[in-house]
Amino acid sequence: MLRRLHPDQPDSFAFTSANQAWAEAQITKYPEGRQASAIIPLLWRAQEQEGWLSRPAIEHISGMLGLAYIRGLEVATFYFMFQLQPVGSVAHIQVCGTTSCMICGAEDLVGLCKERIAGKAHQLSEDGKFSWEEVECLGACSNAPMAQIGKDYYEDLTTERLGEILDELAAGKVPTPGPQNGRYAAEPLSGLTSLVDHDSGKSAYNASVQLATDIGDTVKRIDGTEVPLLAPWQGVAANDDKKPAKPAKKPAKSKAASADVAAKPKAAAKQDAKAAEPAATGAGKKPRGMKAARKAGADDLKMIKGVGPQLEKMLNELGFFHFDQVSKWGAEEISWVDQNLKGFKGRASRDTWVDQARALATGGETEFSQRAKKTGIYKDRT
Repeated sequence: MLRRLHPDQPDSFAFTSANQAWAEAQITKYPEGRQASAIIPLLWRAQEQEGWLSRPAIEHISGMLGLAYIRGLEVATFYFMFQLQPVGSVAHIQVCGTTSCMICGAEDLVGLCKERIAGKAHQLSEDGKFSWEEVECLGACSNAPMAQIGKDYYEDLTTERLGEILDELAAGKVPTPGPQNGRYAAEPLSGLTSLVDHDSGKSAYNASVQLATDIGDTVKRIDGTEVPLLAPWQGVAANDDKKPAKPAKKPAKSKAASADVAAKPKAAAKQDAKAAEPAATGAGKKPRGMKAARKAGADDLKMIKGVGPQLEKMLNELGFFHFDQVSKWGAEEISWVDQNLKGFKGRASRDTWVDQARALATGGETEFSQRAKKTGIYKDRT
């Protein structure tokens, strides 16, 4: 099937600030030289935010990863989980039409979608709230027929029940996902015939459905500010790798110290407070920076492997504009930079920025900078 970008495209794309931070954190999970492997989770997050993938979104993410745009487009058009056209503002219905579901009534479900939503797949309903498509096997054959709506499976469907689900969604309700005929998971409809003791003490729903109901709205767009959820089988925040540490309690000030501060002139007190504040977080020593680039203009720091548009902007904000600045960093200064690259900690030492900058500062080339110029990765960003 030929998959093309939709003819009507928005002017631009940007992650929400929370999603941007999430995306930058994902990139750091991949080893040196493999950051482009984050393309799928980042594309998926963009789709969760907007409902579908636009050209500006693909270009934005490709830029974050230092990829030529065509590479991002190849991934987005290859995987059918990525929607390349606008979907319903409330829900997009994906009806499984493969063997098991087809035998059990998927064609009737498709017929209902044509009647209730639109005559053809990927068309929006008249009110713009719904869209639908028939997809290949979604792997829930024992619960056929089924459909994926938003992020969750609705299984053991009938046309009557799917019609009710559409009505509930249109009314702003969120139907409980999972089996729709009373089953807990994929056991016989008449009940368990073995492992009956295992049936005691279980939650109201199976693990997948329980997590979906904990979220409370499984078809909504994701802006990245959702409250961390507890995964029942882990006992940890489901969308947080680590729980933030509780801030240490500030020590109580003694009366003598309070009186001493009060006795100082305000200007002196402010000067003392400023001196007590660290220049930035992390170990090491902050390298000497500049307020602005030299008259000839800033160097293209993206010629350093591991520095993309986001990191270049961050480095400029920290006062680093030129290769020779980076080339002079010592061990303590590299340590400071590693600790203060928000979302990219450890990148400076991991990608040997100093060695690369030393070569570039003297007019030389690195393997990465040669390849970047040849492929035009940053052609539109220099």
